[in-house]
Amino acid sequence: MNFLKLKQTCSPEGPADPSLVTEDGKNVKTVLCQRCGSKVLCPGMALFAEKELFLPAMRKKTSIGQSDGTLDGDTLTAHWLVDDMYTFENVGFTKDVGKVKYLICADCEIGPIGWHCLDDKKSFYVALDRVNHE
Repeated sequence: MNFLKLKQTCSPEGPADPSLVTEDGKNVKTVLCQRCGSKVLCPGMALFAEKELFLPAMRKKTSIGQSDGTLDGDTLTAHWLVDDMYTFENVGFTKDVGKVKYLICADCEIGPIGWHCLDDKKSFYVALDRVNHE
């Protein structure tokens, strides 16, 4: 399965909702877990990036890495890009799934809300469609 497309652009034009992105392409609002409201990222800590990534359907951590070979999920293109895992306020990581670790909410363990390829130590993606903004 091809998890990653090579084309990536970081764009200050931003997502469909321009109120989420500053002129220099950073997040204006706090990024929160959709389920429990836990803070994922503070304002100004991530860069908007367009990258085509497949994320499995949202569920609890115990079942994210378990699969019978078929995966329900979404191909998402709008993400917050973070270059250091210590930038996050409250994010957990699944066990390795191939060369990928999925990002989950550290409080309620719902996810995946994002994606990290083990080959690239400085790219952590949080899907805009998998989080709330306040």
